[in-house]
Amino acid sequence: MIKKTPLYNWHKSAKANLAQFGGYEMPLWYPEGVKKEHIAVITKAGIFDTSHMAVITLKGAQAFDLLQKTFTKNLSECANFQKEPLKNGQCVYGIFLNEKGETLDDSVVYRFDKDRFMIVVNAGMGALITKHLMENSNGLDCKIKDLTDKIGKIDIQGVNSAKILLPLLKNGEKAFDNLKYFTFKGSFLPESSVTLKDGSSILLSRTGYTGEFGFELFMQSENLLKVWEMLIKAGKDFDLTPCGLAARDSLRAGAVLPLSHQDIGGWKFINNPWIFALPYNKEKTEFTKDFIGKTALSDTENKEYTYPFAGYNLRKIPALSKVYDANQEKIGTVLTCATDIAIDRNEDKIFCITSKNISEKKTPKGLSCGFVKVNRKLNCGDKILLSDNKRKIKAEIVEDIRPNRTARIDIKGLL
Repeated sequence: MIKKTPLYNWHKSAKANLAQFGGYEMPLWYPEGVKKEHIAVITKAGIFDTSHMAVITLKGAQAFDLLQKTFTKNLSECANFQKEPLKNGQCVYGIFLNEKGETLDDSVVYRFDKDRFMIVVNAGMGALITKHLMENSNGLDCKIKDLTDKIGKIDIQGVNSAKILLPLLKNGEKAFDNLKYFTFKGSFLPESSVTLKDGSSILLSRTGYTGEFGFELFMQSENLLKVWEMLIKAGKDFDLTPCGLAARDSLRAGAVLPLSHQDIGGWKFINNPWIFALPYNKEKTEFTKDFIGKTALSDTENKEYTYPFAGYNLRKIPALSKVYDANQEKIGTVLTCATDIAIDRNEDKIFCITSKNISEKKTPKGLSCGFVKVNRKLNCGDKILLSDNKRKIKAEIVEDIRPNRTARIDIKGLL
């Protein structure tokens, strides 16, 4: 049975193009189109219904121990660039693996207190990750609760996000104070320290899936529609644009962020752009803790490699297309291929619509970008060819894709 989020009727009335994703009927785009939505997030602000995501809570004296066993990040040394322990009000990205080192799902873990955590996983994954945690709890003092479909979630992303949200918050300046990237305040419970002026409790998080500045807002599902409509109204003067999953996909690809079960999945989580999610020591020679999947990832025979790529125009190609090297030898497959419409090349250097020192005549036309999985090591700058047997596009292995991303920017600079 296909599920619907509490905003389904709003999306329908807004004439969104709807499709099934992760077991939910979700908006792919709205009448103004994906290009407008994508550009809005990078230059102004966009708003996304992300209530299809699943929330799991862990509470108990050994909740930390269970996460240390099942989650790839070492919570004792994962916060900030200084590798400090995860503190109250901080969150971190990581992976849940099976014993083979394969991805069950990626996740963000939030720490409320030493014995209370929240896990956010992808659509349809709440039950699976809850089962995985239960099976590995082994009598630990930890109560695990799957809150799938009980928590509403809205993402507001883009440089105007803080200006839109601030007037709606009770004591908004206090809520924004010291709210850095990958930190959060409040709760979706009634006693939240962060509330809207109408009294709605929210968990306010400086996270997102676009690479741009913004927030994720968690709340009780029954409050979702009114909060969404409040944001839409408050955003009219700031060109806030409702966005669907298509723009979310193109934005995250340009930001070098993986789509779980497509860019990471039923193969070992190794040799990819996201190994920062693993608990390596400083030298990246060994892991700093035991965790499920460690033995498999420690195998020196891990011969698959995942790399980001950028094309030379906006033409894209389907996932699972073939990848060839400069000698026309097949070396792998395409995982993701999307078009970041906000970027282009200037003398072979990628620039963004927000880049400085670019002539006004150099309006970006867009570049295809994404990820390939290949059977050998490649270097930044290596040329590859992507082909589905009908079309061929040239591409280049890159370290990064869309420049000038704003995710880490200080809130004070945007108010």
